[in-house]
Amino acid sequence: MRVSDIFKENVGRRKHMPLKLDLGKKGFNLVLKPYQIEAMKYLWANPEEGGSSRDVYVAVNEMLDPGSSISRASIINLLNALVDDGVLDYHEITGKGGHRRIYKPKFDENGFKRFIAETAIKKLKEEFPNELRELL
Repeated sequence: MRVSDIFKENVGRRKHMPLKLDLGKKGFNLVLKPYQIEAMKYLWANPEEGGSSRDVYVAVNEMLDPGSSISRASIINLLNALVDDGVLDYHEITGKGGHRRIYKPKFDENGFKRFIAETAIKKLKEEFPNELRELL
């Protein structure tokens, strides 16, 4: 599935956009917090097997600066928001303690960059159609 197809599929059901653009930042820091970038890096490194919220939580906390940590609830909220926005996919497995979601990225790193660009351009088209048309 192409990035533009996933984008179109999710536009109508999008209730929020956790990918808020901070023009004072660079790279993925434009749209993600450091722990969120680490979560995505973990999932990109394991695209076929994916990871549970616990797997991502452990990996992220290992990558953060000493003395820093992020709660598992923050990881779960991030993963679920990225599913809602069409960035991640998941399937459920049953194990000790009940059902668990295994999250997988829908895009590789470059595909995610394209998703961010398409999302930003779509929003600019909605909010500033004439100005954007003049620029392009």
